[in-house]
Amino acid sequence: MSILGTYIAVLITTPSREVSERIAESIVEKRLGVCVNILPGIKSIYWWKQKVEKGDEELLIIKTRLDKFQDLTALVRKLHPYTVPEIIALPIIVGNNDYLKWIDDNLEK
Repeated sequence: MSILGTYIAVLITTPSREVSERIAESIVEKRLGVCVNILPGIKSIYWWKQKVEKGDEELLIIKTRLDKFQDLTALVRKLHPYTVPEIIALPIIVGNNDYLKWIDDNLEK
C-alpha cells in the first residue's frame, strides 16, 4: 500500500494535441512519469488579464511520485507555450500495490 503523499497524479492542460504529445513523450522518456493519459475535448473557462476567457484544451494526467514533481515541473515549463501553465498534483491516497510497484520500477530505470 502507498505511503500517503508518495504517489501523485499531475494535471496539465495544453492547447493542442501536438503540445500534449510533445510534453507527454518527454515526461515518459525522462522517467519523470510512468504513464500520461491525454484527454481531448476539454472546454476551459478562466480568468486571464482581468477578463473571462474560454478555450479548447486537452488534459494530461501523469502518474508519478512526489519526488519527481520539481523536475517534471521544470521540464513542462520549458516545453509548454503558456505563460502560466497549469501543473498541479493530487495525492494518490491508495492504489493497487502491483500498479504502485510498477510506478516505482519504471521511474528508477
